Amino acid sequence: MKLSEIQFSEALPIESYGPDFFRIGGEIVAAPSIVTAAGAQQWAGFDDVQSIIDKGAEIDFILLGTGKDLAYAPAHFRKQLEDAGIGVEVMKTDSACRTYNVLVSEGRRVAAVLLPIEQD
Repeated sequence: MKLSEIQFSEALPIESYGPDFFRIGGEIVAAPSIVTAAGAQQWAGFDDVQSIIDKGAEIDFILLGTGKDLAYAPAHFRKQLEDAGIGVEVMKTDSACRTYNVLVSEGRRVAAVLLPIEQD
């Protein structure tokens, strides 16, 4: 799916996504992914909390995209992030992509941590 265009000064937008990828700032990143205003990388999943904590100096909270359907974040994952001072907002991945784009266009310190949207 392609997302609508917003003007970004220095942030990399999430431009589109598919069942196993995200297009971020013109580059394809395999899903799951971590996206910040400064860049994007693959993410190893809920056991890889440290990759998010390492970005703590550049973010205040994450938008956790849980795929096609809304799902709970594992308790250990949420606790480790909150203990590191990083808030967690859980939503479906498509909503997380759109919300991330709006927030980074406003200069907010946010990351999108995105699970893929599985095709039926």
